[in-house]
Amino acid sequence: MSTAIVQTWYMTQRQLMVFARQPAYAVITLIQPVIWLFLFGSLFKNVVALGGFGTASYLDYLVPGVVVMSALASNLWAGMGTLEEIQRGTLNRFLTTPASRAALMNGNVVHNGIVTALQSAVIVLLGLAGGAEYPGGVVGVVVLVVASVLLGTVFGALSNALGMLVRERESIIGVNTFLLLPLTFLSSAFMAPDRMPGWIRQVARFNPLDWAMVAGRSALSADPDWGAVLLRGGALLGLATAAVWLSIRTFRSYQRSV
Repeated sequence: MSTAIVQTWYMTQRQLMVFARQPAYAVITLIQPVIWLFLFGSLFKNVVALGGFGTASYLDYLVPGVVVMSALASNLWAGMGTLEEIQRGTLNRFLTTPASRAALMNGNVVHNGIVTALQSAVIVLLGLAGGAEYPGGVVGVVVLVVASVLLGTVFGALSNALGMLVRERESIIGVNTFLLLPLTFLSSAFMAPDRMPGWIRQVARFNPLDWAMVAGRSALSADPDWGAVLLRGGALLGLATAAVWLSIRTFRSYQRSV
């Protein structure tokens, strides 16, 4: 077990070095969250007058949604990195080493989790600079970041599995485009559940994206519902575990095919 952990960290460091050498990429990934926060935050700031948002500021409501949406958007593309390693032959060369097969896949997942946590923290700080308030304090922020990382792990692992199965950029792009906006708008990202059409509210109950948002918003509130936080956090953890297991199984299937 300890050997697998060490090897996973080695693979994680390898990918973090690539990320650190491309600071422009980190900046680019924050452009869309800034647009969501400050453009949509200003455009719909008076919507809280309708009630049901649990806050007097729409920006307070929007920040957790943008954090979670960004985690989803960035991790959906994890499979592209896996596909590039397949096409360059890097992954096949690693198969000739005694490295743990789980470490080869989990290094990518851990790397994405670290990047997602950093990205989430920056968005929280941007919201704070824009006037958002977080009554739940540091604990609430930590819960939001953890929820976003768990959600990112779910879709990052599934994206890795997809990359190994289809091995085509067009398929990954198509699936990601199909999932991102429907999952976003079938959640409470922009609108309070009480203000949604009934059928969207029902669909949102089964949307992992919404689970992370509800957990984060509740933890950030002045009176957190820790039961709701634990229920949704536990569901995300279970889903993340299943997704990682599936990606490892898919990797072993890929290994047998080469």
